[in-house]
Amino acid sequence: MAETSDFKAQPPEGIDAIGASSEGASLYQLIRDDIIEGRLAANERLVVTDLARRHGTSTNPVREALQLLRGEGFVTFFPNRGARVRPIDQDFVRDIYEIGVLIEPALTRWFVNMATVEDIAELERIQGLIEENNFADTFRHSELDTAFHTVMYQRHYNRHAAELWWKHREVLRAVSRRFNFTLARRAAILSEHRELIAHVKAGNANEAGELIARHVEGSGRHILEHMRARNAARAG
Repeated sequence: MAETSDFKAQPPEGIDAIGASSEGASLYQLIRDDIIEGRLAANERLVVTDLARRHGTSTNPVREALQLLRGEGFVTFFPNRGARVRPIDQDFVRDIYEIGVLIEPALTRWFVNMATVEDIAELERIQGLIEENNFADTFRHSELDTAFHTVMYQRHYNRHAAELWWKHREVLRAVSRRFNFTLARRAAILSEHRELIAHVKAGNANEAGELIARHVEGSGRHILEHMRARNAARAG
């Protein structure tokens, strides 16, 4: 089995994974991780000079990182009050995955009607690697799973839709890495991927679109249930 680093998922062609300078992109990931892990609390004020001092950098990359985080919904800006951390709560996750339920079926139907023999072979290759890993390395699974879906969306003519899908998927990936896959969710992922490949082979665009809607909703609900369980444990 190849090393995990061999399977770093890449965004659809023409879409910048971060869209920032190298220093701004690095700070974006650091601050995003601090928000997700709770080191920066919900509604905490984000002072540019304080963040620059903490990370040993100038203020410009911090401002760049905050704008990126604002674009993904992690940070909110208020007139005369600056930037604050947006709560990473169930509403935040629900809003993102519900947008995916609306967008991804359309992207999938288009792909089914345009798929080539090479596309199907690539889906089967990646799915084989997903099954070989069998969730033993969750980071590896996340990279491979993202690569699987990118095959379907990377050539779509609507680059705005493809970019929105990528950004939202990266947000959900970042949030979900705190949680383990349940046995039921593992089984659903593997079976739905195989069913999706079968629909692509058969040219069943509508059936594939309906399946991907269930697939995305299942993923979102899986994260929400973990969040509910965690919150209940904290409250108990």
